Amino acid sequence: QVQLVESGGGLVQPGGSLRLSCAASGSTYSITAMGWYRRAPGKQRELVATTTNGGNTNYADSVEGRFTISRDNAKNMVYLQMNSLRPEDTAVYYCNAEAFTIATMTISSHDYWGQGTQVTVSS
Repeated sequence: QVQLVESGGGLVQPGGSLRLSCAASGSTYSITAMGWYRRAPGKQRELVATTTNGGNTNYADSVEGRFTISRDNAKNMVYLQMNSLRPEDTAVYYCNAEAFTIATMTISSHDYWGQGTQVTVSS
């Protein structure tokens, strides 16, 4: 089991910056990848950025060059630095972790989610 708690959301003006944090606890040794997703009003949840244990990162086209995902494995933390924010970035941002589970004769992956943190970009 993995528990995730996001923080750092808030109200920011267009062009401003925010840094989101996600603290992981529980069976953090089983995590293979972490990422950030968001859900804007009236929209489906979409991928924002992901990072694997090997350090590979992936970004949505809409945030490429503006957002940066990073991890501090020693602290079991993942961050999302958001620069040049736009009103369309307004959404609830969710932390995600992919973790493995080993049973007697099977290995499976599971997704874990935080409760979300609100980001509002408005003048």
